[in-house]
Amino acid sequence: MTNKAVHYSDYLQLDKILNAQELESDKLSLHAHDEMLFIMIHQAYELWFKQVLFEIDSAIAIMHQPMNDNSPELQTIVHRFNRCVTILKVLVHQIDIMETMTPMDFLDFRDMLRPASGFQSWQFKTIEAKLGLKFEHRHGQEYYTAQLRPQQVEIIKAAEHEKSLLELVNSWLERMPFFEEPENWENFKGLEGKNGTHTYWATYRECYRQSLSEAEFGNLAYFDDIFLQSDTLKTENGSLSAKANRAALFIMLYRGYPILQLPFQLLNSLLEIDEQLSIWRYRHMSMVQRIIGTRLGTGGSSGRDYLKAALDKHYIFKEIARLTSFLIERRKLPELSPEMEKRLGFIK
Repeated sequence: MTNKAVHYSDYLQLDKILNAQELESDKLSLHAHDEMLFIMIHQAYELWFKQVLFEIDSAIAIMHQPMNDNSPELQTIVHRFNRCVTILKVLVHQIDIMETMTPMDFLDFRDMLRPASGFQSWQFKTIEAKLGLKFEHRHGQEYYTAQLRPQQVEIIKAAEHEKSLLELVNSWLERMPFFEEPENWENFKGLEGKNGTHTYWATYRECYRQSLSEAEFGNLAYFDDIFLQSDTLKTENGSLSAKANRAALFIMLYRGYPILQLPFQLLNSLLEIDEQLSIWRYRHMSMVQRIIGTRLGTGGSSGRDYLKAALDKHYIFKEIARLTSFLIERRKLPELSPEMEKRLGFIK
């Protein structure tokens, strides 16, 4: 079977894309030059949001299945998350282009856009939901979908009711097998376990305690709350169980072992996604303040104040980020059993 010749313009559907910029200012015979830039920047954002959703959906589909960490699947997930990080960096840099538009340039067409607003980007809200931002943790719950069309609200609500990436990461971490093996309960050197605590974590807790300054002693109770509670119980407003937290910390501590390199890269890519989203929100907030000052957004939001509140609250993988509070120096890490070292280093 011979495929028909594919033309560049047809393949990319350039007629649709290049004719999709209709200036409101031209419709009113009040041409505003910078409106073209404004439209194209936001169209580019939405195209990149679509790609990010495509990558997240593919990773979620893989993680929904029983996953072999020694198979290419984990590498595929890490690769696609890293692609998301790179795309988010591009979104941040697009603000540099937007900021070539001055406040007076924007005023030439701003009032013609009402009530359209970036606040109506259902794709961005879907990205947040699929990553793991819960409704109860959102800023502006009362109106975050108020200006969307019914079918767009349905997409976001469906994403909120599905298993999020954060929930799947919790399940993936909980099944980390190393501490379930009897030989590793017996051969760790150090303190005996207390109240059923694995001897490794009793030992690590003591090493951590010794690393704290007097002003940091309160962290020890925090350590117990996060790592030594019931395995199935999550901390208040938390998404990771104690078992998952222990696995994630162990991955961070022993990332140098071959078998933990990809798991560490996965966790690190999630932190990178959160960081880039945070940078994007900050740059967006700063740009809004620069362009419209303290005026309301075109969609009726509080503009800069809303963006500042979302910046402060919408951290999705904050529980993974906080684990750095519980790291200690490499030279002080508890000694692993010979069996554990063999497993981590692919030694038979």
